[in-house]
Amino acid sequence: MNDRVNPVDRADLRTRVQRTLADFLAGQRAHMKSISDDLLPLADAVEAFVLGGGKRLRPAFAYWGYRGAAAPDSEKLIAAVATLELVQAGALIHDDFMDGSDTRRGEPSVHRRFEALHGANLWHGRADQFGAGAAVLLGDLCLVWSDELLHRSGFDPMAVARARSTFDLMRTEVMLGQYLDVLSQATAETSAERASLVARFKSAKYSVEHPLLFGAALAGADPALMQAYSAFGLPLGEAFQLRDDVLGVFGDPATTGKPAGDDLREGKRTYLVAVALEHAEGNADRDLLAKSLGDPELDEVAVAQLREIIVHSGALVRTEERIEELSAVALTALDRTEVAGEAAQVLRELAEAAVHRST
Repeated sequence: MNDRVNPVDRADLRTRVQRTLADFLAGQRAHMKSISDDLLPLADAVEAFVLGGGKRLRPAFAYWGYRGAAAPDSEKLIAAVATLELVQAGALIHDDFMDGSDTRRGEPSVHRRFEALHGANLWHGRADQFGAGAAVLLGDLCLVWSDELLHRSGFDPMAVARARSTFDLMRTEVMLGQYLDVLSQATAETSAERASLVARFKSAKYSVEHPLLFGAALAGADPALMQAYSAFGLPLGEAFQLRDDVLGVFGDPATTGKPAGDDLREGKRTYLVAVALEHAEGNADRDLLAKSLGDPELDEVAVAQLREIIVHSGALVRTEERIEELSAVALTALDRTEVAGEAAQVLRELAEAAVHRST
């Protein structure tokens, strides 16, 4: 029996973040209800999305980034790091709409949820357009609320101002990375270099490096620690995204909550796909993979065939090797960093959890 505690649950972090988010969203629900009961489906949707799942890795990296700067635990810290889950919710709601994803964590994506609401009520106009509009607005609301929760966290204005530059840069760069991702799907530009650029700004910096720096800035960490966190966080974030790329093609739908091979249907030009196209065994395999990317009608048989092409090209092995290389770079940087208290060990455990996962 494995009694090892999930590093996200250290300091009861997951439960405390969940409680903070639930209380915050309850307040937003009350405000919505005071305006109109017609807004309550928005409250239902955001509560289901934010409180219904998620790894909570970003708040964990921010929390332990703060504690690693020799700063104490507090409820204001929990409130501040919980803001990252609202940023994540907004980004995912928008991402699902842009990718045309039907599900998230095994449930209908937000745009599909509101599309179904429109259809069930036999409202006027196009159900898909209504769903799209609702998803855009709800994603925007989550981003607005991330600001509100940060300002209400209880940190003094000077601490918030220190963290603000990282917080703003994180949100800006994830949107820029998202555009590069959309652009790559449209232009079909495929190379390992391009895929790495997209991954760095869409996910890597936003998932690990920026949360660490956000926590450290709140604590008033010195520049040396901030630089050390970047040296640890950026390669780890890139490894984290490569794991996502593998799961997007080879993941088990029962654990990922998304259909098998969804990244192939969405035409994601990931590092995994780029390497497969470059090293495919013959033109027939290369042409089939290139032609099939972005086909929303791919069935399980077609997905299995594309997986076989990717495996035979050596791309899966190369991606796994790259994950291990980046993880080793990150952990070496962490070992060279003077991190206070138990934070160094927890950050190491979080790094392992980020790259060796099935969801």
